[in-house]
Amino acid sequence: MTLGGNPLPALNLSVVQEKGQVTIPAEIRRKLGVKKGDLVAFIETERGVLISPREAVAMEALDRIGMALKERGISLEELIESGREVRGQLLGEKQEIESKQE
Repeated sequence: MTLGGNPLPALNLSVVQEKGQVTIPAEIRRKLGVKKGDLVAFIETERGVLISPREAVAMEALDRIGMALKERGISLEELIESGREVRGQLLGEKQEIESKQE
């Protein structure tokens, strides 16, 4: 079946249990690589709720960070170096404070 020329995705239903639990159909768990004990993210969208493996959410966040850095003309290497400089300054300040206390 199609909708506007696009095939409709397979419909998988699950019953909401007493404590709000739902079972992700086995076929979808296999496709996503979701196993017992894995964390999944629930993301509200205009059309409902998207359930996504934690790794996919993390990768999307990293992509967004990368795009933001690129827009600002900052490379990952520059960001890392900046972090090293700030960490070095903080450690220097901490050592200075500790030596004054002794």
